[in-house]
Amino acid sequence: MVACVTLEIALRREFDYLIPPEFAGRVEVGTRVKVPFGRRQVLGCVTSLAESSTFETLKPILKVIGAQSLVTPRVLELARWMADYYCCAPETALKSVLPDAIRKEQDGWRERLFARVLPGTANIDSLTKRQTEIYHVIEEHRAIALQELLRLTGTTAQTVRKLEDKNLIEIAPQITERDPYANEQIVPTTPLKLNPEQAKAVEKITAESGKVFLLHGVTGSGKTEVYLQAIARALEEGKGAIVLVPEISLTPQTVERFKARFSSGPLQTLVAVLHSHLSTGERHDEWHKIRQGRAKIVIGARSAIFAPVEPLGLIIVDEEHEHSYKQEEAPRYHARDVAVVRGQREGATVVLGSATPSLESYHNAKRGKYTLLEMPSRVDDKRMPLVRVLDMRTEKSKGDKGPPIFSQRLKDAIHHRLEAGEQTILFLNRRGFATSMQCPDCGLVAECPNCSLSLTYHRREQSLRCHICGHRDHAPKRCPNEKCRSPKIRFHGLGTEKVEDVLRKLFPKANVC
Repeated sequence: MVACVTLEIALRREFDYLIPPEFAGRVEVGTRVKVPFGRRQVLGCVTSLAESSTFETLKPILKVIGAQSLVTPRVLELARWMADYYCCAPETALKSVLPDAIRKEQDGWRERLFARVLPGTANIDSLTKRQTEIYHVIEEHRAIALQELLRLTGTTAQTVRKLEDKNLIEIAPQITERDPYANEQIVPTTPLKLNPEQAKAVEKITAESGKVFLLHGVTGSGKTEVYLQAIARALEEGKGAIVLVPEISLTPQTVERFKARFSSGPLQTLVAVLHSHLSTGERHDEWHKIRQGRAKIVIGARSAIFAPVEPLGLIIVDEEHEHSYKQEEAPRYHARDVAVVRGQREGATVVLGSATPSLESYHNAKRGKYTLLEMPSRVDDKRMPLVRVLDMRTEKSKGDKGPPIFSQRLKDAIHHRLEAGEQTILFLNRRGFATSMQCPDCGLVAECPNCSLSLTYHRREQSLRCHICGHRDHAPKRCPNEKCRSPKIRFHGLGTEKVEDVLRKLFPKANVC
């Protein structure tokens, strides 16, 4: 047998290797291997198998890494599509599919020493009182980590070893999984009663499998409950689900909601979590839970779309409009688009959810490429907040000097809230006092030497800062241009520091922070 291997070096091609007899039955599509390449040995992934090769002399595979392939054949096909569609090398796409935690040659399992009572009738009469207490603690737990036993009993390892010497217990290494949510208290929940809009969405999603749905639901319309019940239907069919959420939304509360729903009952399954804040060991263990079929549900950020869920029945992309689904380094893929392609290739239903859909997804829904599901009402018919869009051009014409920061309507609203003893929150996505510094004489704009972006002026610390790379300069009194040196420095744009400054002048008795 011959294995076609993609190597983890930039060559943009695959190589044939001979499968030695000792590896017969252990090499399959997706298996990680170590192979000779020139004078060195490199790691790679088997992408296909064949009975023969067009080359007469083949080098043999040196080592098979792991007991099973860590990626499914269909995900490998997806990596090939990514390499072609996003114009990147196959090995680059493959590295995105396989996280660093499982690309290593050594196994990433963690072993800990466990103590357990040996079977048979134990004679504990000859034990000291202290040894008897320790024995009963081990007996109660059946198997307990040695470190945990020492903590509970306040004893030493030497004392526990004496029980092993008497053939009463066994102390042996055991693989333990690292669970990032092991200390969380998960309280099981049951499905909620759906309103008519939610029920219609769930029925549509589950009745027409293999399609792409755009779930356009306002904030508070109950999209998450739709996701949960659609996942339950997929589990009933013996299939798994992947839920993508933006990294910023991947809070413990979000994860716990999914874990709580599927922690008990006939559809009980593990929920694996994949995101960038996991340790290497935690990511390694979560990936193996998925590959072994113990975790049927995967919730995670962008890279979770490559999770080896098999068979895959449902993919959910929550907040599909979020820019964080787009990877900025090679391969520059968009997880939402990859989700749609994976769903088409594996016959899985794809649900794109958002209160403010992206223009491209909404366009695809309107032209019939996606099925549009709308949920315009909030759960329990709660009223939506009143939103007013004001034309600031009319404010400028009222005699204000320069562009106004606040409209008269906003100033009146803040005043009324203060009189009522209430609070007001103002949002502005700009830090600092001004967004740029410019010399009006020579036109120079202070830029970051690393990013070529205008530096933000922070008046409190009298500095110019780049919020991309962290570069910082002292704010000059004169133009930095040696040929100019004009003192007429101007600051343009609006930041939170300036908003605070104006608010304190408008409402001197208010506490602004």
